[in-house]
Amino acid sequence: MKKSSDQALREHVICLLREGNAHVTFDSAIAELPRELRGARPSGVRHTPWRLIEHMRIAQWDIVEFCRNPKHVSPEFPAGYWPAGDAPPDDAAWEQTVAAFRNDLQAMESLVADSAIDLFALIPYGTGQTILREALLVADHNAYHLGQLIVVRRALGAWADS
Repeated sequence: MKKSSDQALREHVICLLREGNAHVTFDSAIAELPRELRGARPSGVRHTPWRLIEHMRIAQWDIVEFCRNPKHVSPEFPAGYWPAGDAPPDDAAWEQTVAAFRNDLQAMESLVADSAIDLFALIPYGTGQTILREALLVADHNAYHLGQLIVVRRALGAWADS
C-alpha cells in the first residue's frame, strides 16, 4: 500500500530528529566523553560540552512545552537558555540532562507521529508557529549545537574522526 504524503512527511521529520541523516546523532556526540572533560573549555572555544548539552536540553524542552502547553512560559532569553556553570554539578546532573534531552526529543517525535495533529495548522496560542515548524526548529538547533560539540571534543582530543 502506498504511503500518504502526510505519513511520508511525518516519517522524514522523525528521521531527521532521531537520526540526523547528514549530521551526528546526540547519542554518538556524547558517547565515550570522559567525565573529566564534561566541563572542560579548550582555548579559543566559547563553550564546554556541559554548557552545550544543557543548552540543547533547555531549548528543546522549551519548544516541546510550547507545543503542548498553552500556559507554558519560556525562560528569559538568552540567559535562561544556558546553565550557570561550565561543568555539571555532579554525575547525576549530567545523567539527568541526558535523560531529559532524550525524553523531550521522543516527545517531539510523538507529536510529529500523531496523525490527529495537523502539522501545518497554526498553534492557536502562538504567533504563527506550527508543529512542523517547531519540529524542524528542534532538528536544526540540535544539529547546529551537535556540530559545536564535535568541535569542542576535537579541541579537547576526545573525538576520533572516522
